Amino acid sequence: MDKKLFTQAIDAFDFANSKDPNFIEINGFEKPYELIYANWLYEWVMKLNPNASEELQLAAKCQHIKRWEIPRSKYPEGLKGYTKWKKELAEYHAEEASKILKEVGYKEAVIERVRSINLKKNLKADTDVQTMEDALCLVTLQYQIEGFSLKHDDEKMIGIIQKTWAKMSDRAKEEALKLTYSERVLSLIKKAIA
Repeated sequence: MDKKLFTQAIDAFDFANSKDPNFIEINGFEKPYELIYANWLYEWVMKLNPNASEELQLAAKCQHIKRWEIPRSKYPEGLKGYTKWKKELAEYHAEEASKILKEVGYKEAVIERVRSINLKKNLKADTDVQTMEDALCLVTLQYQIEGFSLKHDDEKMIGIIQKTWAKMSDRAKEEALKLTYSERVLSLIKKAIA
């Protein structure tokens, strides 16, 4: 790994995500949401695989790069609109990340590998891609599930949890069960995975 190149890429991803107009409060300070999200994702990737490849580490920091630029509200309600949004978003993230990696001087092979991880190609068969999927699911469960529970009824929540659980490896499921949840969410998780 070229440490200088790696640091330049991470700094560029962080700079791009620091432009997020959406904020989250962390330890009493308002921070750009996607900047924090990328840090959460990176932390989970490194916890799941302390020897993560350079490409996987890069992919973790740019998985949702500039996500706010394609809001969900621009797409129709319902599953069809959601699916279209997610697909176009994934392509956009991969494209934006590729541009940055090229600008800082990464070779095409590294750029393509990061792109492949970002687009979750060969999920289940590719360990880096599965680690990314696991980290995404764990970020959802650790930082987002409680917020979802305020917006959705039990039936919808059970569906969300079951879909999330189905994507995860056994190792990620073990980690998920170590997290702290509200009584309601813990009860829903138990029902969902029973």
